[in-house]
Amino acid sequence: MQDPLAAISQMEEVDFIALFSSIYEHSTWVAEELWRQKVEHPSEYFDSIDKIKDTMADIVEQSTDEQKLILLRAHPDLAGKAALAGELTHASTSEQAGAGLDQCSEEELAYFLQLNDTYREKFGFPFIMAVKGATKDQILTGFEARTPNDWQTEFDRAMSEVHKIASFRLADL
Repeated sequence: MQDPLAAISQMEEVDFIALFSSIYEHSTWVAEELWRQKVEHPSEYFDSIDKIKDTMADIVEQSTDEQKLILLRAHPDLAGKAALAGELTHASTSEQAGAGLDQCSEEELAYFLQLNDTYREKFGFPFIMAVKGATKDQILTGFEARTPNDWQTEFDRAMSEVHKIASFRLADL
C-alpha cells in the first residue's frame, strides 16, 4: 500500500487543489497557494499532516484581514437557512449533523436562527465554532458567551475556530 503522503506529493495540480480545497470552507485560494508552495519546495511541507496543517494555517494567517473576513463569511450559519435548504458542503453537513444540529426541535431551530441573526448583525460574519464532538447545548452556550464580545476578540476567536475546523478536516482525509 502506498504511503498517502507520498501519493499527495505525486498529485497533479487539479487533483491536489480538489483534495485540499474543502479544508478551508469555500476558499480554494488556500489550496492554490499550498500547491504553489509545494512546487517551490517539494520536500518541505508534505512529509506529515501536521506540516500541511501548519502551512495552510500560515497561508491563511499571512493573508489580508479582508481575505480572512471573506473566509469567515464563507462559513454557513450553524443550524441556519443553508442547512435547512440542504445547501451545505458535505463537510459542514457532516459536522453539523454530528453535533445534532440536524435534529433540532422547532423551538431550538427558532432560537438558533435568532442567535445567528443577532451574531451576524453585530459582527458581520457568522458564528463559527468547530462543532465536532460538541453538543447542541455546548454550541448554544458558545453563542451566548461569545455574542457580548467586541469585534476584534470575536474575529480572532472565529479565526481560531476556522483553524480547528481545518485541522479536523485534514485529519479526516
